[in-house]
Amino acid sequence: MKTWILTYFLSLSCLVLFAQNELVSEGNLFEGEPYLCMDPNNSQHLVAAWMGLQFNNKVTIKSSVSTNGGSTWSTPIWQGHIVSTYSSADVSLGYDANGSVFMCYIDYDNVNFSGGKVLVRKSVDGGLNWGNPVEVLSIESCPNQACIDRPWMSIDQTSGPSSGTIYVTNVNANQPSIVVPPYHPYISVSTDGGQSFQSGLLDASGFLAGSVITQPLASPVVNADGRFTALYPSYLPSQSILPRLIRAQSNNQGQTFTYDVAFQGQGFGTTNSLVKAGPLLIAHPSNASQLSYFFLSDVFGETDIAFIETSNNGQSWSSPFRINQDPAGNGKIQDLVWADYATNGDLAVCWRDRRNASASGYSVPSEIYCTVRNQSTGVWMNDFSVSDQAVNHQPILEDSGNDFMHVILENDTLNVIWGDVRSGSLKIYFTKRGIYDSTNQIVRLPEPERMVFPNPVSTELSIPNEFIGSDFYLMSTEGKSVQIGKIESSLLYFESIPTGSYQLLIISPEKRYQYHLIKH
Repeated sequence: MKTWILTYFLSLSCLVLFAQNELVSEGNLFEGEPYLCMDPNNSQHLVAAWMGLQFNNKVTIKSSVSTNGGSTWSTPIWQGHIVSTYSSADVSLGYDANGSVFMCYIDYDNVNFSGGKVLVRKSVDGGLNWGNPVEVLSIESCPNQACIDRPWMSIDQTSGPSSGTIYVTNVNANQPSIVVPPYHPYISVSTDGGQSFQSGLLDASGFLAGSVITQPLASPVVNADGRFTALYPSYLPSQSILPRLIRAQSNNQGQTFTYDVAFQGQGFGTTNSLVKAGPLLIAHPSNASQLSYFFLSDVFGETDIAFIETSNNGQSWSSPFRINQDPAGNGKIQDLVWADYATNGDLAVCWRDRRNASASGYSVPSEIYCTVRNQSTGVWMNDFSVSDQAVNHQPILEDSGNDFMHVILENDTLNVIWGDVRSGSLKIYFTKRGIYDSTNQIVRLPEPERMVFPNPVSTELSIPNEFIGSDFYLMSTEGKSVQIGKIESSLLYFESIPTGSYQLLIISPEKRYQYHLIKH
């Protein structure tokens, strides 16, 4: 007979409850636009990179490594310029299936746009040291286009024949005096582990980006089956009288592409010129047919975080869905969105949020908010702040750029990195926390009158009636979700749960209770 032996205690090891925001960068003038990646074989090994002002070197790309899950970070190192007067920007990171980590960024003349390149560097020691830069794309290859802006890198980590292929998408710079329309997204591909790249236009006849959208930014991913996919905006009246979101796909490492329309109509973008509005496409790690696309939208009353998704490989896409859960139409604008799928399909979204500011507009205090959708139930958690303080606005946040952050959802733990100005200058901060703790406080011990019983029990657990209607989460000692639901009666049934140790978290409207359960 299976029985439960019930004990309870406060455990900080089963939930990463967190934590203060950790300072990652060390500069005192400007440190912004961070990116984060995690070793797929070691969740404690993190690599962060960002733009940082280096004395006598303009802005450079800096990076740091944590081997303890973000509790401490190595002294930042920085990458030299290919030309001493150049500046760097727009860094992204990614691992391949063999454990090498790659860094992609631009190094360019940021005054006259007379020269510049998209570069990739490789590290074989987890980001502690970086190899020589490899040219991905040169500004000289696209006269009157300045085609090296906003490079986004995606690496095939599957075990198939295209494993290790590196894709980089980018777009022309926002320089009207230099760039001549029509505008295009660009694609560069490496099939030799980043030793060389082949480049070309990503859009094509019938699916051109057009001459109205000045920066048709493409967001790339590699699907779970190894296909390359990117979404980019398009508006060309000869193709469609409505704006369109185009999907480009390749199943042969970028040799050829197929195209279709993911979305057509209004609802994308914002009229607010200050918000940081870069869109993001992400792919489900094990379901090749599921994609989610995040963007800013004004259709809900003010600038909000929205997304569309497909679960049938693009045969149909959902209508835009509003992510942030503050009252619609309250005048509080949100921006700076990033998202990530966990391996089990849970979906995390984070953004810069202004709901708690006393005034409206862009230039008000802000926090970093997140929410998570459970893959099994399809239900979104109440959104919550991961900042340990609201941060007053500084004018530097109104400058062009300063618009990247990053989130990684690993099992049931959020890893979030962003830049804010709490210290008086823009610096990089990191936090890690369990998704089932919506505060910065420790989960409370259960009180005696709120015990679950009997002890021992067989296949069902008696729950106090006051918990009916509350959410419960049963997790392994590693923090992985085992069973999630709502308590609908005074009994919970766990007969199908394997033998082992678990944590049962019950969230009532007033408190949170945590129990350690051992099932024989």
